[in-house]
Amino acid sequence: PSDVTLSSAKKKCSALTGSARKIKDNAADWHNLLLRWENLNDEGFKVAGRVVDLRLMRSQGDELLLLDKSSCPSVSSSPQTGGAIELNDECCKLKDVIDKMAMIVMKMQHLMASQQGVQDLEEFQFGSGGRRFPLFHSWETKAFGDSSRALLESFSEELKLKRMIQEELAHTGSSDLCMVYLSCWLHQPFVPPDTRLSLEALLLETGHRPL
Repeated sequence: PSDVTLSSAKKKCSALTGSARKIKDNAADWHNLLLRWENLNDEGFKVAGRVVDLRLMRSQGDELLLLDKSSCPSVSSSPQTGGAIELNDECCKLKDVIDKMAMIVMKMQHLMASQQGVQDLEEFQFGSGGRRFPLFHSWETKAFGDSSRALLESFSEELKLKRMIQEELAHTGSSDLCMVYLSCWLHQPFVPPDTRLSLEALLLETGHRPL
């Protein structure tokens, strides 16, 4: 992967084979996917802010703003519905951001499956106790799977939250509740600092970060 910034250990990467090479490549993929997620999170926050601004400009009783939560329907182009059309466009943009986030989570699932495959192979080759010596510095092969699983669970739950926010944001007339939704989107409660530390530990162990 080209996005990840590698340490001088990159020079040794070509010498890696088998499980070690696969795990190192997976770690780089995790890094790149998280970078893309963060970019989408920033983009989505800006769009969500515009949705809130447009929503709060309208009356709570305006039936034109009761958009279908599961789609982005067409809105009448009459002059009276200009605000609803703009809101609808922003809701569609937010849905597009979340669809891209869903694709990232799907790729994370593939990484988890790949890591599980490495672990299964190691157990087949060396037994349930695994290999005698670590592939890199100190982690057993199982630890890479545990780290990947924790990352996947965090972002899967965060995606669910994003979907809920997207479904509710344009239907909320309370400015306080809108601010709660925006805060949740920005701060990502299901992706706490420990999650990012887990990724950094994975990059350190595999040599993508210098010790």
